[in-house]
Amino acid sequence: MSEAGARLKAIRKRRQMTQRGLADASGVGLTVIRDLEQGNQQGARLEIWRRLAVTLRVATMSLAGGGDEEGPAPGAKEQLTELRAALNAPPVTADAWDEPPTVHGVEEALAAAMPHFRMDEYDELARVLPKIVREADGLDGLDGRRVRSRVMQLTGWLLTQNRLFDDAEDALARSLAESTDLDHAAASISTLCWLHMRTGRLDAAKELAIKWADETEPRISKATSGQLCAWGWMLLRVSTSAVRDGDGAQAKDAMRFARSAATALGREVSPSSDFLRTFGPTTVLLKRAENASVLDRPDTVLQLASAVPAGGIRPTSNNRNRHLLDVSYAHAKKGQHAEAIERLLDIRRTSAQWLPHQRFARDVLAKVVEGRRTLTDDMRDLADLVRLPL
Repeated sequence: MSEAGARLKAIRKRRQMTQRGLADASGVGLTVIRDLEQGNQQGARLEIWRRLAVTLRVATMSLAGGGDEEGPAPGAKEQLTELRAALNAPPVTADAWDEPPTVHGVEEALAAAMPHFRMDEYDELARVLPKIVREADGLDGLDGRRVRSRVMQLTGWLLTQNRLFDDAEDALARSLAESTDLDHAAASISTLCWLHMRTGRLDAAKELAIKWADETEPRISKATSGQLCAWGWMLLRVSTSAVRDGDGAQAKDAMRFARSAATALGREVSPSSDFLRTFGPTTVLLKRAENASVLDRPDTVLQLASAVPAGGIRPTSNNRNRHLLDVSYAHAKKGQHAEAIERLLDIRRTSAQWLPHQRFARDVLAKVVEGRRTLTDDMRDLADLVRLPL
């Protein structure tokens, strides 16, 4: 039995609840609860632990302890071996270059790689990013630091996507150390908060986001769009970490301030054409839907989804794909299986390399399969893609 399983069992008994009673009250399957208590499902998502914690009236992380993520994504260590080696290599001395890298050259290479970041094309990134990391490491001066910070932030983001968390945290720490202004530093912090959430460190994510929300809070009447985006993202990180830890009041307050920042912008803004910093009314709407999904409110998710402007979100994992997973899960909860599958197929059409890495996608598909007597070819293909045993 795992430590988390032992805690779950002890608290359940303290509340004088049977496994069946906890399942009925929380909406978590009886088999899942049995597996958790026996230590057979240590990788359960935080949303599952949150529902159990709310029913048992304890904080999520006091129940779950560690994170909800599995180990590295299948094949990630091998695929990103060269990138990890570049990240961990000692600095290249000036006399080692036949032609020393330039800020302009590295910026051009990074710009050429950006479509691969936006579309989650990990194979291409594994091929081109190691050279960019090494060349960025050889840049001098303030502009060199600025470019290196950006490269490290994107590297940390990619490694987090692939659940190589130690390397990701190292890259993000280096990005923060090289940051040349507060807005760029906030972008690295936002990604670090996301990493903390993925590894179950909700308190660390929330405390860091609160600290930086205070650091970045602007005077709205005089704020630049970049300042509003930085502050807005910190507030969203506070809200999403708080809701996962069962602190609904703080999640609601932070989201209210995030909506104020988005209203002040009036539209979606991408400072420096950075898709990771894109913020505005649509981004807030998507995060409100995500919170509703965490709280297991499918009707609210679908209501909010209906308000998302057509064509208002680009197909990137940071917004559209997570939102479509939330919508798919809401449809699955309501027994609307065809709609749930269609949303998964939407993701597969644009981000086939992203979908297999998502534990949530497997949970959504499992929910659909659970309610079906026969499976379609699309369902079987999706099951193969997300590694769901049938």
